[in-house]
Amino acid sequence: MFATGCSGIVAEYVLSTLATYLLGNAIFQWSIVMSMMLFSMGLGSRVSRNFRKNLLDSFILIEFCLSLSCAASGAIVFGFAAYTEARIFIIYSLALVVGLFIGMEIPLATRINSQYQELRSNISAVMEMDYFGSLLGGLLFAFVLLPFLGLTYTPLILGSINFAVAAFLFLRFRGLVAAKRRVGILFVLVLVILATLAVTVKPIVRYGEQKKYKDLVVLSRQTQFQKIVMTQWKDWFWLYINGDEQFSTYDEERYHEPLVHPALKLCSDPSRVLILGGGDGLAVREVLKHKTVKTVTLVDIDSVMTGLAKDHPLFTTINKGSMNDSRVTVLNMDASSFLDQDDTLYNVILIDLPDPDSMDLMHLYSKGFYTDLSKRLARGGVIVTQASSPFFARKAYLCILKTMDAAGLVTLPFHNQVPTLGEWGWVLGARKGDTTRARLKKAASSLEFNDIETRFLNHDAMMALVQFGKGLFDSKDADSIKINRISDPVLLRYYQEGSWGVY
Repeated sequence: MFATGCSGIVAEYVLSTLATYLLGNAIFQWSIVMSMMLFSMGLGSRVSRNFRKNLLDSFILIEFCLSLSCAASGAIVFGFAAYTEARIFIIYSLALVVGLFIGMEIPLATRINSQYQELRSNISAVMEMDYFGSLLGGLLFAFVLLPFLGLTYTPLILGSINFAVAAFLFLRFRGLVAAKRRVGILFVLVLVILATLAVTVKPIVRYGEQKKYKDLVVLSRQTQFQKIVMTQWKDWFWLYINGDEQFSTYDEERYHEPLVHPALKLCSDPSRVLILGGGDGLAVREVLKHKTVKTVTLVDIDSVMTGLAKDHPLFTTINKGSMNDSRVTVLNMDASSFLDQDDTLYNVILIDLPDPDSMDLMHLYSKGFYTDLSKRLARGGVIVTQASSPFFARKAYLCILKTMDAAGLVTLPFHNQVPTLGEWGWVLGARKGDTTRARLKKAASSLEFNDIETRFLNHDAMMALVQFGKGLFDSKDADSIKINRISDPVLLRYYQEGSWGVY
């Protein structure tokens, strides 16, 4: 029961992670998949009533079924994903099937064990081992299985655990097994299938993952926090995190140059720079073009991402080896936790975080977060954040703008057309008392970039960045947009209401 408890909880986590990777929206997928599996476990418990004899045979059979369904889950999901868009049906069906088998385990184990222990000890012993195994399973999934084995081999490990349980019971208590011949045949058959999966699962998953992207997948890493994929078309590369595009070398300068250079130019002394996110090193590359920069502190939660940016030839070519510059310090931790521990004043703070498309990112776009950041600004310093698309996610963009305003910052919205991403926006903020929005806009419009090497940004481009046409700020619902708070994360709803499907 300790082993099956460990395997069962990890099976739930694997299917929830698969749903998140292929369907997006982590909080929703984890909630739905876990709820469906628990419901199905209840059904399994009810079905177990119908097993009236040969309980050990039934338990071994269920473990064989769990072994196959868990081990093959990754291959099934990625294999079918290559040919159909009905991924949601496949994943949810697997969740119901696996949950059904898991739900049968405890009732059957309790009934088998009732012959050897009284009811009081029997139930507590079975449940105790199952729950203790769940703790180990959760720890293994978070710190070992997902980071090192990913969604390719973790399901196979799960299947092997259930097979090992069935094999132990069959071999150790062979005399109590009624249908020895049938169970023996199943033992060999399941073993052959698991061995076949061990050889074929990697190419199946790779094939399914490749079909998810239009271009050739040249790098794939599953980390503790996210799935990192890089694709190539001709001489250009695309970086995806959890299936969402982060940049393309085809036009990434149209994103990173506006993110970095206006802020550093508007700052009176850009010597100390803090970057939150940006683990790929491209924002750092742009920052280091300014000779006045003395220190750059980059905070990114994923050590695998920053490790790739430091060492992988693809990344070091794109970011010009910026992450290995002596002026750069990399810290792998949550941005909010970093602010709780850090009391340094910075001249420029750049926020290059993923889009606010999940609940776990809401605290990094909240009023409290921006208030904390404003306290880390030196006099004359500025903050700039990527703020999603003012066209495809207009309400989300306005929400970020209003939230920064509410945090006591003087804000300046600006935007640019990035062909591979669409219309994109940023919000620049300065402390009240240092300037006004009118002064910020005038100063930004007059910026020159002749002293730094850029591929896109110049004076004319900067003048266009700060101009918006009709419809964004003067729309009927603009005044009704709420401020994003940790206690009221409206930004997620605004972002999900965006017209991304149009693009």
